[in-house]
Amino acid sequence: MSPRRQASARHDRGAWARRHNHALVSLARRVWQDDCTLEDAFALICETAAETLEVERVNIWRHDPEARLLHCLHHYERGSGRHSRPCDAPLRVEGDYNAALGEVRVINLGTIERQGDDSGLGEYLRRHGIGSLLDAPVRSAGELLGVICHEHVGPPRVWSPEDQAFAGSIGDYVAMAHEIDRRRRLEGRVRYLELHDPHTNLPNRDHLLEVVHAALRPMHGGENGLVAIHLHLDASPHEGDAGHELLAGAAAKLRGELAGTATLARVRGNAFAVLPHRHLHETEALNLAERCVDLVQAHLDERSTATIVTAGIAFSRDLAAPSADNLLRNAETASQNARNTRLGRCEIFDAEHHRGLVTRLRLERTLREAFEAGDMCVHFQPEVDLASGRWVAAEALLRWRDGEGRCRAAREFIDIIEGCGLIVPIGRWMLHEACRMARQWPLRDGRGPKLRVNLSARQFAQASLVEDVVAALAASGLQPGRLCLELTESALLPDVDAAAQTLTRLRDLGVCVALDDFGTGYSSLAYLKRLPIDVIKLDQSFIGGLPDDPYDLAIVQAVAGLARKTGVDIVAEGVETEAQAHTLRECGVVRAQGYLFSRPVDHETLLRGFAVA
Repeated sequence: MSPRRQASARHDRGAWARRHNHALVSLARRVWQDDCTLEDAFALICETAAETLEVERVNIWRHDPEARLLHCLHHYERGSGRHSRPCDAPLRVEGDYNAALGEVRVINLGTIERQGDDSGLGEYLRRHGIGSLLDAPVRSAGELLGVICHEHVGPPRVWSPEDQAFAGSIGDYVAMAHEIDRRRRLEGRVRYLELHDPHTNLPNRDHLLEVVHAALRPMHGGENGLVAIHLHLDASPHEGDAGHELLAGAAAKLRGELAGTATLARVRGNAFAVLPHRHLHETEALNLAERCVDLVQAHLDERSTATIVTAGIAFSRDLAAPSADNLLRNAETASQNARNTRLGRCEIFDAEHHRGLVTRLRLERTLREAFEAGDMCVHFQPEVDLASGRWVAAEALLRWRDGEGRCRAAREFIDIIEGCGLIVPIGRWMLHEACRMARQWPLRDGRGPKLRVNLSARQFAQASLVEDVVAALAASGLQPGRLCLELTESALLPDVDAAAQTLTRLRDLGVCVALDDFGTGYSSLAYLKRLPIDVIKLDQSFIGGLPDDPYDLAIVQAVAGLARKTGVDIVAEGVETEAQAHTLRECGVVRAQGYLFSRPVDHETLLRGFAVA
């Protein structure tokens, strides 16, 4: 060949190589897109290969190594542009072709012995008029998956090196498409397992959150909006496989009842959630929740399980902002309320009540932090001798210095610290702190004013109460006779006999005991007879009407007379006027406290303003 013709051939091969490369780059951009399925990838690969190599037919075959068969997965005809899976029977491959599949990158049928007329491949070539075949084995991780066949119909064709290199790359593309599909299917399976409960095959909480999130925005703010129903089984009915089987049965019952009208999910080990697909009014939501409860309860009762099913209902209309998590939590909270109250099997989430609970929980956390930070303090309200006006005792009162600099009275938060149990450590701290301060009070003739400390019902019920009192006295050095512990009737009611034993132990220490708010309970007089009481504090509700209200006057006179005859001291609470103080003196009441004498003050003010006369 002349140098000129050789240069022309090299130029033609270079143009074909560039064309092949351009086709591969374009194909890659289309095949690797996330929305390209395996079938779409096969179609794109076959069409690109047929157009680039200018062949009439391209087929992708799956290899069966045990039977030595090729099964057609995809077929493309360039002339008609038709993609299909042909009806050709699987091809049996033997001899040189079969050996070449496992060894070479490209099979050029002209380079190996022609298949005999009696072979499956030979018959296939003859039937379709295929004169030349350029095949590329498809391999992934060293495994032969199949082969892509480029079939030239008509006279034999010589495949150039560029054609063969391109065919080999097309085989790689088929292998990569297969691998991408395998990984996608594996990822899809992992994703499915992440979002579904393995025992009931229901969506789990994470999956339901995605569903709710997608549904919330267009519905939020409507008259009723989205509804979530939380179904709770108050205990796991069985353990292990038996429990899973029971819950799977309950899930099947619910699925049949809902019949595609709602999304059903298992959101806890012993709880399901129902998300209706349409807006429901409250009555409709309650009816649906009741039907679900009945269905699951009947399923459990059939299997003799002592399990109660309750339901909570929440509406997206009660959300301040669209929140899938908050909607499900609200439904769960309503279900919890149904379990706690036992007033019914179904509860609808009460947004106002919930906001109150949230506020209470926040305040509880703030109070815990305040106690730990030392923001609690003790104030005192003096008790005076009505004859001399001298300070003879003082009642310790809890105060909280909040973050805004205010000193807040215990009545603003006492129910919260009692409800959460914080009253016990705070009460113990207050006893120690008050005793320490009382040790500093001025003495007269070796005696100082008494300290009165309130005990809550929970604090009085503590087995360690007497030990706590002993420890507070020992740490402060305060004489036991100067400490008086005040109790209300509520602290004594649960077990009067146990209360008597505790009070006796306190009396044995030398500590006095006062009955606070006397006259407001049902059994105040009975306690004077059964319990070792040293002091009664006459409630301020009987003082406010003095001196004009004859009923209040009669009560004060009667109690004062009773106190004199039983040897119990009496203290009047809530004295605000001189007329009240004068009437109390006439009735024989010796001591009193109230705003007439002093409001509660801090310790420094107490020491400055109430020196012993």
